[in-house]
Amino acid sequence: MKIYSILFALIFTINLTSQNDSIRRSNESKFLKKKLIIPSILTGAAFLLTKSDFEISLQNKLQKRLNNNFSTKIDGYTRYAPILQMYTADLLGAEAKNHWFDQSRNMALSLLITKYTTAVFKGIIVKERPNLQNNNAFPSGHTSAAFASATVLYEEFKDTSPLLAYSGYIFASSTAYLRMANNAHWFSDVLAGAALGIAITKLVYHFDYLFDWNPFKNNEGLIVLPSFTNQTVGLTGILRF
Repeated sequence: MKIYSILFALIFTINLTSQNDSIRRSNESKFLKKKLIIPSILTGAAFLLTKSDFEISLQNKLQKRLNNNFSTKIDGYTRYAPILQMYTADLLGAEAKNHWFDQSRNMALSLLITKYTTAVFKGIIVKERPNLQNNNAFPSGHTSAAFASATVLYEEFKDTSPLLAYSGYIFASSTAYLRMANNAHWFSDVLAGAALGIAITKLVYHFDYLFDWNPFKNNEGLIVLPSFTNQTVGLTGILRF
């Protein structure tokens, strides 16, 4: 009788654990689907509008309003503005979701995966730019990078500094607008770029437990930041007292 009781308890425990794992996986799946609602909507709108009369008309009206001679390179910098915001907030002691090393890792993964995924789609979806320079308009690489970096900023500060968290999307949206103003992209291109940047970053944060390694966790006073000088990339270490 004692053996049967032990067997019953063991089977019940295994069954309960299996049910709990099933519930956890189901909840995680629902949570992930919820995170991808906005990127899905943006993607659907992008494919619906690409090469449409509405898109062509919108681009023509924008260029006409800008006298067809607008040109700026500031969009090359605004796409990375959320990165500067994040590290500045860290230096000022703002409370974030993760340690600066984990932030950097997630930022690097998000931007790298976004960059190469964007390049793949550009090669598959051959679409001419409005300025006729080449056939890799869809999706916008500047916009995908901008929304990836903005989403990292959002994920890090959404619970502690909502104003800071959402502010990155101002720079990302400005980047998207400037790409159209420069006549380098159509409306659907920037929509698709935004969708890619947001979706990939959401996935990186959803699965960040798979990369749970941080050699600087016990060195809270040390911050290592990326530096960009004359087209070279390096690292700068800062000791915070």
